[in-house]
Amino acid sequence: MPSKPTSKPDTPSGKSAEARRTGWAAWLLRIVAWGAGLAIAGAVSVAIVIAIALSVAYPNLPDISDLSDYRPKLPLRVFSAEGTLLGEFGEERRSLTPIKDIPQVMKDAVLAIEDARFYQHGGVDYKGVLRAAIANLGRVKSQGASTITMQVARNVYLSSEKTFTRKIYEILLTFKLEHLLSKDQILEIYMNQIYLGNRAYGFAAASETYFGKPLKDISIAEAAMLAGLPKAPSAYNPISNPNRARTRQQYIIDRMAENGFITEDQAAAARKEELSVRSGANANRIHAEYVTETVRQLMYAQYGDETYTRGLNVYTTLRSADQDVAYKALRRGLMDFERRQIYRGPEKFVTLPKDPAELDDAIDEALLEHPDNGDVMSAMVLDANPKKITAVRGNGDAVEITGEGLKPAQSGLADKAPPNIKLRRGAIIRVAKTPKDTWEITQLPEVEGAFVALDPRDGSIKALVGGFDFQKNKFNHVTQAWRQPGSSFKPFIYSAALEKGFTPATVVNDAPLFFDAGTTGGQPWEPKNYDGKFEGPMTLRTALAKSKNMISIRILQAIGAQNGQEWATHFGFDADKHPAYLTMALGAGSVTPMQMASAYSVFANGGYRVNPWIIAKVTDQRGKVLAETKPPVLDESVRAIPARNAFVMDSLLNEVATRGTAASATRILKRPDLYGKTGTTNDSIDAWFAGFQPTLAAVTWIGYDTPRNLGSRETGGGLSLPVWINFMETALKGVPVAPLVPPEGVVNVGGEWFYNEYARSTGVTSLGLDDKGVGGAGGTEPPHPAPAAEERNRILDLFKN
Repeated sequence: MPSKPTSKPDTPSGKSAEARRTGWAAWLLRIVAWGAGLAIAGAVSVAIVIAIALSVAYPNLPDISDLSDYRPKLPLRVFSAEGTLLGEFGEERRSLTPIKDIPQVMKDAVLAIEDARFYQHGGVDYKGVLRAAIANLGRVKSQGASTITMQVARNVYLSSEKTFTRKIYEILLTFKLEHLLSKDQILEIYMNQIYLGNRAYGFAAASETYFGKPLKDISIAEAAMLAGLPKAPSAYNPISNPNRARTRQQYIIDRMAENGFITEDQAAAARKEELSVRSGANANRIHAEYVTETVRQLMYAQYGDETYTRGLNVYTTLRSADQDVAYKALRRGLMDFERRQIYRGPEKFVTLPKDPAELDDAIDEALLEHPDNGDVMSAMVLDANPKKITAVRGNGDAVEITGEGLKPAQSGLADKAPPNIKLRRGAIIRVAKTPKDTWEITQLPEVEGAFVALDPRDGSIKALVGGFDFQKNKFNHVTQAWRQPGSSFKPFIYSAALEKGFTPATVVNDAPLFFDAGTTGGQPWEPKNYDGKFEGPMTLRTALAKSKNMISIRILQAIGAQNGQEWATHFGFDADKHPAYLTMALGAGSVTPMQMASAYSVFANGGYRVNPWIIAKVTDQRGKVLAETKPPVLDESVRAIPARNAFVMDSLLNEVATRGTAASATRILKRPDLYGKTGTTNDSIDAWFAGFQPTLAAVTWIGYDTPRNLGSRETGGGLSLPVWINFMETALKGVPVAPLVPPEGVVNVGGEWFYNEYARSTGVTSLGLDDKGVGGAGGTEPPHPAPAAEERNRILDLFKN
């Protein structure tokens, strides 16, 4: 019998271990081969993609050669004479700053958070990519891998969309940038181009925007705060999100220490530093909005749309300290006037929700429509009674008004107050801080004003405020408001009289005048002095100091209204705005505050006509001078009146500021070299003070845009002169007293100044002493006098015209 097999037959389920190992090995080989194939195919694919990218995309990359001469969009910037930024115009706020002028601490802060190996890698930081990938896979705080060069490529040339194609272009552009530019050039572009919130582009603009200081002056803590902005300008904005901004700032300080940019001691000090962040766009700024708007218009007329992108820097003649005090002085004067007015009631009434959870949002929403106006702030009344008002401001600060602070609005607290002025819960009011650091209720003024100061020696404008607030009323009252000058025009009539034989010692009768309808050709005219009193004979010196209307009329009547009109043109006034009627003696024509400042400068500088100017120099973004104004030379070619006329008029105007209607000027400022004239028009519609010290002429005007009575007791001396004094108190600090120096052609006799030819009681010695009506010249007549009958007929013709 055949022997039985010693092993089991082969079956699918009974393979030997060796066979199984062979099978697994075959499968592994297949997988390896398949993976290797995929890897090779992938590598080939990547190589093909890269090759395609290099052959197709690289040649089509944008031309970046212009970056070697980087010229971003730069705004029009307006500066004071000392270089203080007054304003800028353009969509992008940017101040191009060369890399050498960027402080090292700012560069270190940026490198620490954005690209610590910037100066080591070739544009793409492979170590950084690997580190970011590991960090992101490990679920720690997400990290990016974009280098500064990659960000420049993206921000300057590419969109922000996150696509594979854009990334390839970004990398290729990065290599191209690294090849064309130096590291410092790339960093300079980045630090000037990057958007940092609040319309600020670049770190120089951001430093001004958030801290109100030039970039060169920032600290480590401030640099770290700014360096946190590129990642998310709105999320890390220190104005709107201070907590998040500080958290990121602390992280950046740590990074600066880790990378060896600062020591641990410096880091510890920076972490503790309290930063002074600007609370808003207008914080700590010099208010020169009317000036900067004027400059903008002038520049646009010259450069068109390039005005806002070319990076023009305009340096004005303004002195920032003078501009600041002028702005505050005018606002203070207008608010002082407003405190004397009837309370007009809250600006609006709002129904506040009873639910405390909804109250804050309702208050915020309501007050957004009534923003603060400088130191005149809006507030929501929560409770009001005759003894106390409780309110809250838009920033959440509580306001309690009691005692004296309630007086301006007593009518709104009365039980029987009309609904439109009744102070109650939900009323939106205005409040202001008092000098005693308490609160008072107030209101935005309806009255307007203007102030301008210039150097009479060359016409350069040193301060200009065109109204209470530019955002409230953009009408520039300094240059655009044509108003009656009132008695402030009298010095020009007196000046004309000096050339017709009058002297400061001429005696004129302050007696009533009456012109009947037959004389005027219309309504009878019976002019009055401001106080309604007549004081009889007095000298011209006394008459101007007291601003006597009757005497001014008699003077103009004696010299002839046409002569007075023509003489006024020597000072820059328009003849057609000063009709040759006797009312011209009382300032019934039309002038602007700028004209008045220029005209008074003629007296201040010895008789020369100067034209006001504001732009000293215009440069491009690199400092190249494009235009420059040379101060005019005062010589005989610009003489307006004789030097001796200006000198005698100065002595008369000094009398006004020493013992006349403006005597408080000398009393408060305690200096003898002050000159000027008050002015109040009929019915107290316009209030003026125009005056000067030999180095500075300034004019204040106050009135309503739609002319109406300021109040029966309001005058130029009470309203406008205090503004002028407040300004001069600061502007003249340290300025030496400038005594009057007599020019040729004058002589002092008995303490009074005369033209040489009139020193021996010649010329016009008296006027109107023998006439109770129209009046006439007494004593020696002025040169070439008109016959009495001819003069009367001329007056008749003037009034009939």
